[in-house]
Amino acid sequence: MKWIALMAVLAGGALFFMAGLARAEAPKAGQTAPDFSLPDQNGKTHTLADYRGSWLVLYFYPRDDTPGCTEQACKFRDDIAQLSALGAKVVGVSVDDTASHIEFAKKFSLPFPLLADVKAEVAKRYGSLTDLGIIKFAKRNTFLIDPQGRIARVYLSASTSRNSVEVIEDLKKLKPS
Repeated sequence: MKWIALMAVLAGGALFFMAGLARAEAPKAGQTAPDFSLPDQNGKTHTLADYRGSWLVLYFYPRDDTPGCTEQACKFRDDIAQLSALGAKVVGVSVDDTASHIEFAKKFSLPFPLLADVKAEVAKRYGSLTDLGIIKFAKRNTFLIDPQGRIARVYLSASTSRNSVEVIEDLKKLKPS
């Protein structure tokens, strides 16, 4: 019985520790999108300014080649023609390195950049970082950024199966005819 009580105290302490970790809030619609400068799977550096004049779908995902992340990436891949026709570019971001992104993009024929945020700084700026101390991963959040660099829509805990469709629906509403 004492062992169970000790485990409960330790678990409570761990929960208290985890609850005390700093959490940055995600930017809200109407705010200027936080800047970024990150390499993609091919080593090319991308910045927010590179997408000025276009709609940008900036989606954060936890890990390359996991079931949910693969589903989300493949849905964006399958909908890329519709997104492009609406003037949008798609960019994925995780804390995985470029080598991991190379394999993931190749395996699933992903036609868009996957940015390597290995220091987790951009995910943090976008309120999209889960930081458990030694383990860090991006939250599944998506930001639709307008051509002027402002956040137009925020999709927190985005659906892996519906995220691209939701973005397309919103782009159709937001884009002037």
